[in-house]
Amino acid sequence: MNVSRIALAGGVAASTVLILAGTASAHVSVQPQGEAAKGGYATVNFKVPNERDNASTTKVEVNFPTDHPLASVMPQAVPGWDVEVTKSKLAKPLEMHGQKINEAVSKVTWTATGDKDERGIRPGDFQQFPLSIGQLPEDADQLVFKAIQTYDNKEVVRWIEEQKEGAEEPESPAPVLALTAPAAGEHGAAADAKSTGSGAEASDKQTTAAPDSSASDTTARVLGIVGIVIGIAGVAFGILAGRRRTA
Repeated sequence: MNVSRIALAGGVAASTVLILAGTASAHVSVQPQGEAAKGGYATVNFKVPNERDNASTTKVEVNFPTDHPLASVMPQAVPGWDVEVTKSKLAKPLEMHGQKINEAVSKVTWTATGDKDERGIRPGDFQQFPLSIGQLPEDADQLVFKAIQTYDNKEVVRWIEEQKEGAEEPESPAPVLALTAPAAGEHGAAADAKSTGSGAEASDKQTTAAPDSSASDTTARVLGIVGIVIGIAGVAFGILAGRRRTA
């Protein structure tokens, strides 16, 4: 009886954990394919789950940060969805590759197409929307995107709440893209250091190996000469012994 109660309690606890985990993770999020390095370009996926049991998501709008505008945004085609990229004029022009950019992408909107009963993100499903974005800022650790999710029953969910430091996750958090250290500054220096270290180590190994190799060659030669001398002595002893027997 006690074993059954413990098993039942464990099952309930595990189910509760799974339910809570699913609830906590069921929001619009953004993740890079690989890394999103500062000052570079990245391909990111906006993941949109359907949180409703009786409605499908038919429209997704992602608003881009105005404090760190992105001049280059290219969407990847998603079957069953139309995409629209909206640009806005910048108050302060950006400079990219030696050219001044007067406008940047302010939002990207995906709208489901096809038959009413089959279109969009249905209950229990999710959809990813890939974008190539850049040039990522060098003076920020993250980018906050505000997303708006619309269902076919006219319900609108606004994923626009920013995470406060030290506070619990908000009910409708905005997607956040974490930026990593610049690839050239980190990997280049590390590669140079590794290359320099490897060269020094190789040089040391060669310097160390040279005496060992010379010593080995000398020893081999000495042993070879000793072997020849012993062999000659053996042959001479054999001949002398044979002559004594004959005499």
